Amino acid sequence: MEPEEALRRLGGVAMTRQVRARGVSESAIRSAVLAGSIQRIERGVLGLPGADPELVAAVTSKSLLTCASAAGRYALWLLHKPTELHYWQSNGRRAEGCISHRLSLSQPRLGEPYVALPDVLLHALFCLPPLEALVMVESAFIRGDITLDYLRRRLLGNRAGQARDVLAKVDRGAGSLLETLARVLFRDVGIRTETQVWIEGIGTVDFLLEGFLIVELDGLAFHLEPRQFKKDRRRDNEAIRQGMLVLRFFYDDVVYSPENMLRHVREVLLRGPARMWSD
Repeated sequence: MEPEEALRRLGGVAMTRQVRARGVSESAIRSAVLAGSIQRIERGVLGLPGADPELVAAVTSKSLLTCASAAGRYALWLLHKPTELHYWQSNGRRAEGCISHRLSLSQPRLGEPYVALPDVLLHALFCLPPLEALVMVESAFIRGDITLDYLRRRLLGNRAGQARDVLAKVDRGAGSLLETLARVLFRDVGIRTETQVWIEGIGTVDFLLEGFLIVELDGLAFHLEPRQFKKDRRRDNEAIRQGMLVLRFFYDDVVYSPENMLRHVREVLLRGPARMWSD
């Protein structure tokens, strides 16, 4: 195997011994370095030109990315980009300016410099605020990449109580990070919340609250494409014609102003279903 291909399979940066373990000779490594197709980042560390800086930092720290810092490697939902790198470190190592995780790995890693998906989620459950951990776990669960039983079996003892509470809120009904956040917000205050509900003449709605209030969420990708805009407004009109009410919220409402969103929802719920007038 060529050193460039070995490094690609290792995530673009790796210890020299890892590259050698892929059957690459020292002479092939020297030739590739001279040709500029790979680089010696520091003694014992090789990388492809333009290798991901976060992965380079992890390898040079003799660490593996984990938790929120590894979420993007598995296309997990992430509520907030971490301000510090999250590393899994062994043998007492500790890098400056990072959040260090030491929970034993359930799946040892021999390739890329980030931990396996189950360990990313387990570390998040112990490290992050509950909602941030929930959206990561739920995105993997909905895709079928993890089972809750796998995680529960590794969440024993008093220290894992909060993590188990987070798992108890995981649901298959969400189609996005926003839907997960809104569902938890509604249910935590006791609102009867149904997700992804089919209503004849309207179609599938994001939420049906207390049987009469439809809540729809428009995410960051929302744009006023004329055809979709008209379709949404006609759906809203049909819902009102059927005696239901409709509220629409945007990304900023759910992520940055959840209390305002909840206040609006509660005010509408207190008024009750729409009154049907007749001549």
